[in-house]
Amino acid sequence: MISEPALRASDLLAEAHALADLAGARILPHFRKAMQIENKQHGPGFDPVTVADKAAERVMRQALRKRFPDHAIVGEEYAAHESASRYRWVLDPIDGTRAFICGFPLWGVLIGLLDGDEAALGMMDQPYTRERFWAAAGKAQMRSAGGKTRTIRTRTCSKLSDATLVATSPDLFAPGAEQSAFARVASGARLTRFGGDCYAYCMLAAGQVDLVVEAGLKQVDIVALIPIIERAGGVVTSWDGGTAINGGRIVAAGDPRLHASVLKLLSMPTR
Repeated sequence: MISEPALRASDLLAEAHALADLAGARILPHFRKAMQIENKQHGPGFDPVTVADKAAERVMRQALRKRFPDHAIVGEEYAAHESASRYRWVLDPIDGTRAFICGFPLWGVLIGLLDGDEAALGMMDQPYTRERFWAAAGKAQMRSAGGKTRTIRTRTCSKLSDATLVATSPDLFAPGAEQSAFARVASGARLTRFGGDCYAYCMLAAGQVDLVVEAGLKQVDIVALIPIIERAGGVVTSWDGGTAINGGRIVAAGDPRLHASVLKLLSMPTR
């Protein structure tokens, strides 16, 4: 990594907003319309990508290369643009492609920025509902469908028995230890719901749910969400309590006490 001066958080955030606008304009014409869908999975399974995913990532990459040509870029659909810069943009043009192709609005554009090893900026934009969530310096905010911006905070929930737990799908958890670990947590929660992808993490930051437990995430799935959760008052880590920036097994909680208790359940040996 080369030595370079830090950029103003306001400038970086302005770029993230511009990227979200560009991506949304490429995606919305395809939502709930017939479209080309490819399967990225080699062999059994289904890992969809659509023309909307590709178009949105391309336009964001083009804008970044013009605005910050020295910055690194890693995205879901195209090869990484490597750089020695301290800054690395992490893009997922449609997080929740399965929901997208089903016509459900539980998907979003994820725009994250790593400053070295720190998730410095995060944004999740849902262009169909016109909701946008972000965090850059000091606080997490959301813009509602009506255009009003407000600060968001997680809610207090120290006990798993009082918690609402969300995971995108039970299929995320590999048979054996992962499934058993998730089952231990789910059996103790007041309510468990599946579905949501990135939207679930933003609902946690906004104080609507208490806990998200998932596995098999990529870096592009989580980096943008880390600042939003943390600056709303929550905690997000790997299942072993380490950093979440590389993806993998992820647990996010709105209350640090709930997070600590769930980590213990996730780390228990399988009998």
